[in-house]
Amino acid sequence: MRCVIQRVTQAFVTSEGEETGRIDKGFMVLIGVCAEDTDKDLKYMAEKVPNLRIFEDENGKMNLSLKDVGGAILAVSQFTLYGDARGSRRPSFITAARPEKANQLYEKLVEAWRAQGIRVETGRFRTDMQVTLTNDGPVTLLMDSTKLF
Repeated sequence: MRCVIQRVTQAFVTSEGEETGRIDKGFMVLIGVCAEDTDKDLKYMAEKVPNLRIFEDENGKMNLSLKDVGGAILAVSQFTLYGDARGSRRPSFITAARPEKANQLYEKLVEAWRAQGIRVETGRFRTDMQVTLTNDGPVTLLMDSTKLF
């Protein structure tokens, strides 16, 4: 499982002209699911993401987590995180999970975050979405549950 985490002051997503999620301070998280992902990958992201200490404390050091600052998550599924363009100009998405599996793990991840008391807004799976955000910092992290990067 891969996530792109952006610290934001605000973010929202629309799908087919309808706003489906909006947050203020928190994380905009793009989520990609691999064909090989299991509940182990899900648990890793469920624990790691909300506990990342990338908000500034009173001394200006990145030392506070999303939970510490009471932030929210805007979660958007994005299979293109598994796009591989090394071999040609047209990316291959062969390692991305099939939609049924991807949606199941995506929904489980959202529920795992909500179970921790985090407000989570979402996009709409398998639709054309437009995401608007204000990246705070900017702070952007790439995470892979296999610790590839």
